[in-house]
Amino acid sequence: MSRLRLGRAPRRPLERVSFPGGRRRPVRLLAATAAAAVLSLTASGCVTVHGELALLPPATKAEAAQALADFTAAYNRADKAYDPALDANRVTGPLGAINQAGLRARSISAPDGNPDHKPLALTDARFVLPRKAGWPRWFVADTASNRASGDERWLLAFLRNGPDQPWEAAYLSILPRGDVPEFAEEEGYAVPVAADSDALAVAPEDLGERYVAYLKDGAAGPFAPGMHTSQWRAQRQKAAKRPGMATQYIDRVTNQGDFAPLGLRTRDGGALVFFATRYFERQTAAKGYRPKVGADTKALLTGEIKNTVTREWVSSQAVLVKPAGTDRNGVRVAGRLQGVVGAAGS
Repeated sequence: MSRLRLGRAPRRPLERVSFPGGRRRPVRLLAATAAAAVLSLTASGCVTVHGELALLPPATKAEAAQALADFTAAYNRADKAYDPALDANRVTGPLGAINQAGLRARSISAPDGNPDHKPLALTDARFVLPRKAGWPRWFVADTASNRASGDERWLLAFLRNGPDQPWEAAYLSILPRGDVPEFAEEEGYAVPVAADSDALAVAPEDLGERYVAYLKDGAAGPFAPGMHTSQWRAQRQKAAKRPGMATQYIDRVTNQGDFAPLGLRTRDGGALVFFATRYFERQTAAKGYRPKVGADTKALLTGEIKNTVTREWVSSQAVLVKPAGTDRNGVRVAGRLQGVVGAAGS
C-alpha cells in the first residue's frame, strides 16, 4: 500500500453514514470533481461523443511531455508552500482528492510551508497514448521518480475534458517495474478498454463494486490473494478486535465523472485498469478514553472527538485483469494509493 503526501477540496453537505450497531453519524463526503461529461471508455468509433466519430490520439508525445512537466512544476510549488490552490488545476479525480485534502490539512498544521520540501522529479517518461472518439481523452505517463523505493515506476493517468481544458492527473499508481505490463497496440497507439467490456474477467465498470463486496465478506471470487486483498482484510479484522478500541469499516463505490475507471488493453489479452473507491473508518474508544489522531487528521476534523472519530479515505487501485473465463484470481491488485480526505468526531 502506498500513502503519498500529495495533499482544498471544496466542502459538500454532510452525508449520513450508518455503521453496524451504531447510530447514524455525519461524515463529510469528498468533493466531486466538476466534470463536463461522464467519462466514457470506448474501443471503437461507433459511438458519437460531442459529435465526433473519428478515433484520435489524446495528444502528441510532445504535448504529453508538456502535461507531465506542467503537473510536476505545479505539484512542487504547492508542496513547497503547502497551498492547494497552486496545483488545483493540475489534479483531479482520486489523486486530486487526496492531494488537495492533504495540502489543505498541512496548510493548517504547518502554515509557513514545507520545511522539508524536496522537489519531485519525474524522468525516463514513456507515454501510453490510447486512441478514442470524443471527450474526455486520457493517457498514461510511465515514469521514474526520485522518490521511488527501489526499482519502482510511477504511472500517472492524465485526463482532459475538452479542447480548452488543461491536462490533469487523475490517478497515480506506484508499481514495481515488473508489474508494468506490455500494452497492446493498434496502428502504433494503445488500445483503451470499454467500461462494460465482456472480454475481461471483470469489466472495468464493475471492479469497484466487486472490490467493495470482497472487502466486506471476503468471498472467493476474482481477486487474487495479496497485500491489497487478503492481507488488507486481515489487517482490518485485527484492528476490529483491538482491546479498548473498536474499528469498523464501510466501503463505497466511487466511479463517476473524473473518478471513472480507465483501462488499457495488454498484450496478453487482459488489461491494466485504474479504479477508485472510498471508505470510512470509524474508531470508538472504550469508556473514559479518546482515539488519538495526528495533526493532518485533526486539521480536517469537524465536530469534537469524545470517544469516536470517523475518517474518510479515498483509495485508488491499479489492477491487472485477466481475459474473460478466469473466475478465480482473475484480478490482481498491483498497487493502491490512499489518503484521508475528511474526518468527523463525536
